[in-house]
Amino acid sequence: MSPTTPDVVNVPRALSPSRASDFQQCPLLFRLRSIDKLPTAPSSAATRGTVVHAALEGLYDLPALERTLDAANALIEPAWQAVIAKDPEVAVVAEEEGLTVWLEKARDLVGTYFAMEDPQRLEPTGRELFVQTTLDSGLILRGFIDRLDVSPAGDIRIVDYKTGKSPNPRFQDKALFQMRFYGLVLWRNDGVLPRQLKLLFLGDGRPVIDEPSADVLTATQNKIVAIWNDIEDRLKTGVFEPKTSKLCDWCDFQSICPAFGGEPPLFPTINVGSPQS
Repeated sequence: MSPTTPDVVNVPRALSPSRASDFQQCPLLFRLRSIDKLPTAPSSAATRGTVVHAALEGLYDLPALERTLDAANALIEPAWQAVIAKDPEVAVVAEEEGLTVWLEKARDLVGTYFAMEDPQRLEPTGRELFVQTTLDSGLILRGFIDRLDVSPAGDIRIVDYKTGKSPNPRFQDKALFQMRFYGLVLWRNDGVLPRQLKLLFLGDGRPVIDEPSADVLTATQNKIVAIWNDIEDRLKTGVFEPKTSKLCDWCDFQSICPAFGGEPPLFPTINVGSPQS
């Protein structure tokens, strides 16, 4: 891909956990995804994750006693059809494995979920819940929570489904950053400290659980502010350098990455504005 003439790009003064994680992983990745908004090829793993998430969300539309494994598995095919109806090109992700095998792997992940939780005993307060808060600096924090549970006593649990394998304990803080981000948003909005953050890794059936303190969430806010300040400085200079790691092997942008001999598009003129910009 050759450089193009830069246009004016409106960059909202807002961060989500995924975009903050992109920046920490590689500033250039953040730029190409969030500023240049370059398309990426559909991923088999990510698409399967979308299908599994949709099935688990739909499962809680059913009455409690009907939330069986068979019922959840029956939701996989409609979820897949909804995905390809929205974007027919995504169908290519199942072609190499064969659709039957691909869908069966999605059902295996749902089966692992049932080994980790009993959905008949849960009544989520929210699913695919959009949350947002504004820091004193004007920075908007926003994102979608997979599931929010609130106990009769008012205890809050934030739950996220991951279709990959659980991280090495040394890297759990990286995995928990997203959950602490959501915990911070709810805490700022409602003044209630979440009791539990729960990541369900369906790839190996292992949960990662955290009980965040006020100090931990305050530190998370400070980290988010530092990330945004770094981003804002780079928006003025246009310098978003690549940061190489093992994850580069799966990056869609290798061909235009300077670390691999490529050249990114010319940096556009930036206007930092409201979240809607």
